[in-house]
Amino acid sequence: PDIGRPGKIGCSLPHLDVTQAELPPKELLRQELELPEVSEVELVRYFTALSKLNYGVDTGFYPLGSCTMKYNPKWHEDVAQLPGFASIHPYQPIGSVQGALQLMFELEEYLAEITGMSATSLAPMAGAEGELASILMVKAYHYARGDKIRNRILVPDSAHGTNPATAAMCGFEISTVPSDDRGNIDLKSLESMMNEEVATLTLTIPTTLGLFDLQIAEINQLVHQRGGLLCGDGANLNSLLGKVKFGDLGFDYVQLNLHKTFSTPHGGGGPGSGPICVKSNLADFLPSPLVAKSGKEYTFTSPTKSIGSLGLPTETLVLWSRLMLIYVLLAQRGSRRSVRTLS
Repeated sequence: PDIGRPGKIGCSLPHLDVTQAELPPKELLRQELELPEVSEVELVRYFTALSKLNYGVDTGFYPLGSCTMKYNPKWHEDVAQLPGFASIHPYQPIGSVQGALQLMFELEEYLAEITGMSATSLAPMAGAEGELASILMVKAYHYARGDKIRNRILVPDSAHGTNPATAAMCGFEISTVPSDDRGNIDLKSLESMMNEEVATLTLTIPTTLGLFDLQIAEINQLVHQRGGLLCGDGANLNSLLGKVKFGDLGFDYVQLNLHKTFSTPHGGGGPGSGPICVKSNLADFLPSPLVAKSGKEYTFTSPTKSIGSLGLPTETLVLWSRLMLIYVLLAQRGSRRSVRTLS
């Protein structure tokens, strides 16, 4: 119900200390504006009541599709709002943002270390764009080798819906690999499907069902023997930290969802981010820009065979600051313990 009443005031405007702007012509002005007139306490109580209608990480365990969000420390928000992060402009001179570039450079290295990869790009502006960039890299990789016949991508029947959708957007055919009676990939089916047309197998591990496929060594060997790449969907990285790395399992690349493991918000229209971590065979194809260090100076650079620019990572510095804090916590407390704490 409308709690407003004429004459109620919820704020006081400061004294005008700038030149007063001219209003538009009178005929363009409305006589009445349907704006609420409420007191401050009524406004606070109204929005507090609305907040209690929501269910989220502050009130309990929050599963959403394949996403399992955890509680993120509130002091991360304080750090993310520091002017050096929140107020930076994407086109500031490089010399004025060296601290921000250092943060991104170190994060590229940290994410590569966590995932067991060789290089990282922070360029994708969302998890979905990270998936898109990954598949475009796969296409560029095979084209560079003259292997243009590989126009098919395999996805398990337990895969997140974005996996086949992204492949289709990039012009690939999609084939679904069935599960065995334990919910893991059926190896016999995979063996029959893994031919010279397959560019990559996209595999979420643990799966959306929460299963760690114990056949991963055999899957890795089969895919690479047949000339394909093994893609890791890092949606459930939270459960692997300190135990095993994607690179050690044989994955060629992995895209990460920062809203699950790395203390960033989920949904709401952004800001988002979807970093990609790759082995050395794909490093030249990473989306730009990357951050490079020469002596004590940081600058942007582009890989030699990059699939192209996806935006400036400085636009999501508030996310990188939160991610850095999570990494420091992992390093201080030990990743294994953090897996139990953060899950």
